[in-house]
Amino acid sequence: MYTQTGGDLIAQMLKAEGVDTVFGIIDGTYVQLTAAFKKHGIALITPRHESSAAHMAGAYARLTGKLGVCIASNGPGVANILPGIATENGEGNRVLVITSWRRRGIINPDRGGTFQYFNQVGAIKPIAKWSGAAEEFTRIPEIMRRAFRISHEGRPGVVHVTVPEDVINSPSEAKIPPLTKPENYRTTTPVPPSPAQINKAADMLEHAKMPMIQAGSGVLHAKASEELATLAEMLQAPVTTSWGGRASIDERRAVSVPLMHTEMVDKIRNESDVVLALGTRFGETDWWGKPPYWARPEDQALIQVDCDAQIIGMNKPVTLGILSDAKTFLNDLIAELKARKLNRTGSVHETRVQAYHKARMENGEAAIMFMSSVDVPLHTFQLPLICQEVFDDDAVIVIDGGNTAVWGTSFHEVRTPGAHLMTYKLGMLGAGVGQALGAKAAFPDRQVYCIIGDGAMGFHMQEIETAVRNKMPVIFLVAVDKQWGMVKFSQGMALNPQGMMEKRILPPPETINTDFNEIAFDKLAEAMGAHGERVDRHEDLKPALERAIKSGKCAVIHLDVDPVEHIWAPGFDTFKAMHQEPAG
Repeated sequence: MYTQTGGDLIAQMLKAEGVDTVFGIIDGTYVQLTAAFKKHGIALITPRHESSAAHMAGAYARLTGKLGVCIASNGPGVANILPGIATENGEGNRVLVITSWRRRGIINPDRGGTFQYFNQVGAIKPIAKWSGAAEEFTRIPEIMRRAFRISHEGRPGVVHVTVPEDVINSPSEAKIPPLTKPENYRTTTPVPPSPAQINKAADMLEHAKMPMIQAGSGVLHAKASEELATLAEMLQAPVTTSWGGRASIDERRAVSVPLMHTEMVDKIRNESDVVLALGTRFGETDWWGKPPYWARPEDQALIQVDCDAQIIGMNKPVTLGILSDAKTFLNDLIAELKARKLNRTGSVHETRVQAYHKARMENGEAAIMFMSSVDVPLHTFQLPLICQEVFDDDAVIVIDGGNTAVWGTSFHEVRTPGAHLMTYKLGMLGAGVGQALGAKAAFPDRQVYCIIGDGAMGFHMQEIETAVRNKMPVIFLVAVDKQWGMVKFSQGMALNPQGMMEKRILPPPETINTDFNEIAFDKLAEAMGAHGERVDRHEDLKPALERAIKSGKCAVIHLDVDPVEHIWAPGFDTFKAMHQEPAG
């Protein structure tokens, strides 16, 4: 009689879905699952904390377009991964979390006093896209298929399946129907728009006086950056993005208007008569699509394209709502406009785009010149600029922290679409460490570096050892100001605004627990087997980076940034205003 463990059956189904890498910590409660990974050609990368496993899987999913998979063991392992689930679901990354559960007979409901047990399905359900249990061997195929199906429907997110440890580890002689291919139980082709919708969208954009495109993270998930750029240049329409869609276009293109040019972005969003929105929800950081940051609905037509019907028209009224994958829609629209022989060379549209491009180039140069006049040995704004002198254009950058993230995103230029990671939706400190490792797992041959604050690095600094053990030469640049910089600034402005304006920083007695002692991150890295350096002048950073790359190992550069200048990150008023309901 043929026997199979539940763990082997799960691994077999993962392989059929194209899964080649899983992230998570080993445990006896799913030993037959982890043992089956090798049998089915699936690599297991083991971090030091379960939340890191979720962040690794999330980054891997976003960068590759594949399903990211992570595992966590029952009880404490699942408790540890909860922050990662909340974060990756909030970011909209397609992740499957598989967890073990205590044995049948003492769970669901708990007999009372059960060791390492809680209602894992119930705890995860509110923070994930879907959560379910396969409590019998014969139901594993059904439940796994449901998880796969839901993970590929609508907006990406986290799905969760938990399986009792005895079901995972015990051989079963139960007969199950032959396993089927993914195309037999879920859709495997993107949702297409109708020809009538393409025709109407083409009419609206062709006849628009001032069209624009708003790109969200749906463009990245659909791997549609090339098509986005092609359409924008055909239309000579400026492209703005949501925070999550920041990396959807090469920002060196004339049609790109990066979100840090806030006044220009607001101007474009107000003067445009037709907006094409791709894979974006018009969320809080996009002002809900409302005035005064956007034109009024009666003055601005909206074509909203999304793979999730629930999002269309949710926050901003639509003129034309299209349920479709962004890439499929863009390809069909481009074909229609080509058939119409649309040509805007030398048009007023091209003149408009070139004017924006010239203005933002001047703004960017002025900002760099202004910041360069600040006389301190090492300023946080210099980090992304120097990094882009050293790293390849297709290097993956991960940015993490409070003010460190603001400085990093403000002065980094996206050159390769998709090669920019950050937790824009949840702002989860420390997630960047796991994201960087997940990025390296996704692209072993590309450079990966992470600009991170010392506060954020403190959450998951143990993962340096993970990078060393797995031979992942990720480079971490830790901006050390020995304080919760963003919080210290907001406390100062709330508690003593006059003192803040006069002193530019308040001493510890005037703030609430915002300061901490130094961690020598370079020494910490060396203790874990990584390359470590310490830099306190901007002119020393480039050679330090070159040595870090040459080391061929994971490297950590401890950067003593100026603590006063660090807390005065740009855009505080804009960020604060985003938390208020727009007047419109």
